[in-house]
Amino acid sequence: MLDIAEELHRWAEQGRDFAVATVVAVAGSGPRGPGAALAVDAEGTVIGSVSGGCVEGAVYELCRQALQDGATVLERFGPSSEDAFAAGPTCGGVIDILVTPVRAADPVRPVLVAALAAAAWGEAAAVARVVSGPPGLLGRALTVHPDGTYEGGLGVHADLDRTVAAEAGAYLDAGRTGTLEIGAEGSRCGAPVTVLVESSVPPPRMIVFGAIDFASALTRAGAFLGYRVTVCDARPVFATRARFPDADEIVVDWPHKYLERTAVDARTVLCVLTHDAKFDVPLLRLALRLPVAYVGAMGSRRTHLDRDARLREVGLTDRELARLHSPIGLDLGARTPEETAVSIAAEIVAARRGGTGTPLTGAHTPIHRDREPDHASEPTGRINSMA
Repeated sequence: MLDIAEELHRWAEQGRDFAVATVVAVAGSGPRGPGAALAVDAEGTVIGSVSGGCVEGAVYELCRQALQDGATVLERFGPSSEDAFAAGPTCGGVIDILVTPVRAADPVRPVLVAALAAAAWGEAAAVARVVSGPPGLLGRALTVHPDGTYEGGLGVHADLDRTVAAEAGAYLDAGRTGTLEIGAEGSRCGAPVTVLVESSVPPPRMIVFGAIDFASALTRAGAFLGYRVTVCDARPVFATRARFPDADEIVVDWPHKYLERTAVDARTVLCVLTHDAKFDVPLLRLALRLPVAYVGAMGSRRTHLDRDARLREVGLTDRELARLHSPIGLDLGARTPEETAVSIAAEIVAARRGGTGTPLTGAHTPIHRDREPDHASEPTGRINSMA
């Protein structure tokens, strides 16, 4: 749901009633992971997607029904051998989808709107919703903020709310989306409860070092992939807004000095396009020792070998150097800045998702897979008692 927060928050501010369908779990192959959402308003307007088109028609009708009767439902879509025209994923997987009405009088509305507002404003927040449990609990929700405060509740016991809020806070800290299972004893309601936790965190950073024409194309690709993009170069004549209109930030400074003082995390990607030893060596010496997701450096194979030797001279180990993607990008035969940007972006996605970069034609590897915990398709937590 939070993946379409900006549009949904706009609907909420306009006072629209709507229903939102959210992917809860995926078994086998599926184009969208948990948290992916589709919403329908009272006029029939649709935003978002839950399956890339496989079951959208059926989910649309479920949303329309939820708007009429106010009932929250959990629906499973999978291959049907009995009815060739039944809705189901063409990829052969199974998708569980939670459909929740969000109308003006629905108790869950202010709770969900709080999460939508935070996500739309670029703030961190998590929303936890019951997806299975005793009658009456389906769809109950609470919204958790980074400081541990929360809004709403599951309507069973304050201890359960505190437990779910604490677990959702841990998911939020890690930027995770997935399901949490609470045993019968821990739920305080005599039956197990399963909760979907969706986290929304500020976009990850892409820092591009070197204000060259390739950097301009990569900046556009990074923005397209959802990164907050910074361009850094020590030369003010090149690091200008006119040259990089798509960058979120332009910094004039020596690359290694800027990297020393800026905040990075485990989702940050660093793209070094300077291919000049006086910039590369001090920058990469620092970058390869930081807990970031990706470090890539541009240059020919000869440049790479020279750079590798220089980095060894300043003390980098084999293990540290193994983190470096150099020459940067996948082998696409790219020549233009735009093609090169696609090559680099493809390698970043492959590193993030655990892909091989090989053609899917004739391959026997999974098409949809994810190394990150924020799109887990199986339950990722289990609580059997109140701690």
